[in-house]
Amino acid sequence: MSKSEDKNRVYIHGFSKEEQDRLRAQAEFMEFLVYRDVNFSQIDNLLEVGGGVGAQTQILLRRFPKLKVTSIDINDRQLLEAREHLSSLAYAKDRYEIHNMNAEKMTFPENSFQGAFLCWVLEHVPDASRILAEVRRVLAPNSKIFITEVMNFAFFLDPYCPAIWKFWMTLNDFQYERGGDPFVGVKLGTFLRNAGFSDVKTNILTLYADNREPELRERVILHWQDLIMSAVDELLSQGRVNQELVDAMKKEFRDILKNPNAILFDSFMQASARVP
Repeated sequence: MSKSEDKNRVYIHGFSKEEQDRLRAQAEFMEFLVYRDVNFSQIDNLLEVGGGVGAQTQILLRRFPKLKVTSIDINDRQLLEAREHLSSLAYAKDRYEIHNMNAEKMTFPENSFQGAFLCWVLEHVPDASRILAEVRRVLAPNSKIFITEVMNFAFFLDPYCPAIWKFWMTLNDFQYERGGDPFVGVKLGTFLRNAGFSDVKTNILTLYADNREPELRERVILHWQDLIMSAVDELLSQGRVNQELVDAMKKEFRDILKNPNAILFDSFMQASARVP
């Protein structure tokens, strides 16, 4: 197995067309929170690490019309999908580059970019601190970086759903054993400081939905259902869960979607910093 293939094993949701579509839907759904404090309007060129299918690239180019994005990833199937999708967007024309590149050892020279953006990436890599040190190397002085990452221990549904919770924690254990980190969000401040960034700030963003906004709650629960179900095939194939648990989990999702008093809570971390 090549080094690239080994790193791809950390991503446990697969690379099917359905998963690629889910990633774009996820990016669009979470945009209102992820980009609430993100501002790249004052820079010309941005490095996006782990661009995947171009889901965040699309949003960055739309929100910041003067920006040029250089996106890197190591999976050829994701890169192909990104190129095909972005080429269909008129506003993206001539404003992006996509490279197959290892983020731990980029080929860009020092001071190449004025900013960097990482979103839902570091949870899937074996050495987040090494990647951030490399990002620091290719950023020019006074460049801004924004990172958004998971803290998967924060997800909870009420009424309590034991099958969903058991599957969710099994998924997190499996990801951790494969070299990822489903709790990496809590470490972003330390990683950035150790990588030589200054003005490090962290902000916990919360996704909370109850019966005050039933339509939003339904969308949020369906979003999480899609995310969790995307890992079912892999966990079944690896013998980490059985069909009985999956069926119980599906029933709990059906029941909670019908429950007028259901509540969903989740939090994740967004960190920002500058290059001195």
